Amino acid sequence: MDKMSNGLRKRQQITRANQTMFLWVAGVSVIIGFSVVIALFIGQKIIYSQKVIQKKEQTEKHLVANLKNIDDLKGKIRVLDTDEGLKSTRLSENDSAIQSILDALPADANVTALGSSLEKKILNVPGVTVESITPGQLSEGDSSGDATPQTLPVSFSVSVASSNTDALREVLLRLEKSIRAINVTNLSLETQGTKRFLTVTAEVYYQSPVSVEQKKEVVK
Repeated sequence: MDKMSNGLRKRQQITRANQTMFLWVAGVSVIIGFSVVIALFIGQKIIYSQKVIQKKEQTEKHLVANLKNIDDLKGKIRVLDTDEGLKSTRLSENDSAIQSILDALPADANVTALGSSLEKKILNVPGVTVESITPGQLSEGDSSGDATPQTLPVSFSVSVASSNTDALREVLLRLEKSIRAINVTNLSLETQGTKRFLTVTAEVYYQSPVSVEQKKEVVK
């Protein structure tokens, strides 16, 4: 009887030991699982933080470089503003020398200013009669903000007395010296009675401004 009791107790002890071992193993497995999940989460956070830090460092470098470039650009602008060649091409004494550059390649077609410049500056020669000034139509897609210069067609016709060829020569010289770039594509000269007519077809250039914007980037 004692032997049977001893055997039963041993089996119960073994069973309890197995149960205790199972609980320990299950508990350790749960802890290890949580640890792995937490480690992965922390690792992802570290990697993400590193990406954010790298982006911030890149942004800081760009800002520092831009600040240096701004100072350099200001210096170059100050030098240009004292350039005698640019000063001599100003449309008004009150304009800065830099304005000549903006007049040479304006930010838009500015058809009205173009017609006024042709009439009052280039074609305003004694003895010359302006017959017509015809700016062309902007093509579809113009003024789109493209960084490349765009063109606007223009044509004009003037007349002088047949004996006054010097006036036509002066018109062509002024056209050549115009601060705004003008590309002559066709030129014709004909005589009608006591008058000579000069007809010019050309292209003028303009460039839409390039916008500088501060952008946000989402780091993933």
